[in-house]
Amino acid sequence: MSTRTSAAEILDAVLDGGSFVSWDTTPLDVSPGPAYAADLEAARDKTGVDESVLTGSGTVDGRRVAVIACEFGFLAGSIGVAAAERIVVAIERATAEKLPLIASPTSGGTRMQEGTLAFVQMVKIAAAVTMHKQAGLPYLVYLRNPTTGGVFASWGSLAHVTVAEPGALIGFLGPRVYQALYDKPFPEGVQTAENLYRRGVIDGVVPVANLRHLLVRILRVVAGDAARAVTLEPAPLVADIEERTAWQSVISSRRPDRPGVRELLEHAATEQVPLSGTGQGESDTTILLSLCRFRGIACVLFGNDRSSHSVTATMGPGALREARRGMRLAEELSIPLVLVIDTFGAALSKEAEEGGLAPEIARCISDLVTLDTPTVSVLLGQGTGGGALALLPADRTLCAENAWLAPLPPEGASAIVHRDTSHAADMAESQGIRSVDLLREGIVDAIIPESPDAATEPIDFSLRVAGAIVRELQDLSQQIPGTRLTTRLSRYRTLGLRDQR
Repeated sequence: MSTRTSAAEILDAVLDGGSFVSWDTTPLDVSPGPAYAADLEAARDKTGVDESVLTGSGTVDGRRVAVIACEFGFLAGSIGVAAAERIVVAIERATAEKLPLIASPTSGGTRMQEGTLAFVQMVKIAAAVTMHKQAGLPYLVYLRNPTTGGVFASWGSLAHVTVAEPGALIGFLGPRVYQALYDKPFPEGVQTAENLYRRGVIDGVVPVANLRHLLVRILRVVAGDAARAVTLEPAPLVADIEERTAWQSVISSRRPDRPGVRELLEHAATEQVPLSGTGQGESDTTILLSLCRFRGIACVLFGNDRSSHSVTATMGPGALREARRGMRLAEELSIPLVLVIDTFGAALSKEAEEGGLAPEIARCISDLVTLDTPTVSVLLGQGTGGGALALLPADRTLCAENAWLAPLPPEGASAIVHRDTSHAADMAESQGIRSVDLLREGIVDAIIPESPDAATEPIDFSLRVAGAIVRELQDLSQQIPGTRLTTRLSRYRTLGLRDQR
């Protein structure tokens, strides 16, 4: 892109009119030599600002936030000691005042005129951002054209949500550096905002004109006020659940028109902000990750997306790493995590094995069962194998009436025991995979009814699921945080031991 958005333009686009209050003081004196001093003076004359970054506070839709915005016109937005100190002071103030932090880098990296000393400033900026996040405060980043080098490799890549300007050059190694080092141009189309979005490195590509609206939505979820109490119907009694065979439930769960996680968001979420990928170069189309609200209660939602899921397209290690990103987000933002299970199972392929599928299942289970935030899992449809187990061990587990959970699909279990698939219905029955079986064994806490099948009532069913989620989250919010983990661990410690104790 040929034009560049200035720091002042970003502040004007994002903040409520007249709300910006600068936090900046006179930049540190870095004792520049004559040539560098002349460069600094020329940059000040050119841009009308005294350093490559502006900081302060303002409001977004009436909500007070802290802001950091780079000015590329000032020595290519480079970060030296003075700019780094200004950034860190702003981050520390935002943390002390418990403000969400919005940062908008655009930079060629660290300032070459200050050499190695400027280079290592990225460490203190990254440390300040980490402490801000550990305080449970949101950190949001909007990458502008261009953002490269140490800036992208530190505070530009640590956000809870990261989006970028359309067409922006985003990358670690500057194209001119690559050309000089290797005497050939860097491959085209790699260091673009759009490519990084497709690859799961950032969460989206958003024009400046739409940025404020997106930030309003994000802040409503991650920094919203406590939800008002919502009166909900009590959980249905088991006696109200229609008796049906396990195989009937399996057939119902596989209907192509059965509502899934997308319908849940469409019909029942009051606010949603889709996220993309692991932030580490992986994006799996079989899952969905979103910030959202159900009846005013904020949460991170991760789920299997049945609309892009099939026997040959199942969740691989990247999907599980994305689930773990969701877990970290929920914990860092101190909001609940909701997991929606609706899967044929984990991927069975060479790529999945070499990509570390089994270790990722183990890490998901380990992270989820010890997560320091309220968690609710929902068995919405099929719950097959390690892919389902990785998302199961929550504080509360709900199960749709026709959902089920099994180590293998019934056909696979039949192939192991009978060496054919003709006994699949019998295996489903004998393994206790139905919702009523799971409730009896203490694997799930409540059943969400279908009347008589979710596919015939997608909107009402989705609203019922959301109501059940909200009911559990409200109940969990009343618990003493320190007891939640103990109760969760005790639950899984005693599963299957009821008759022995």
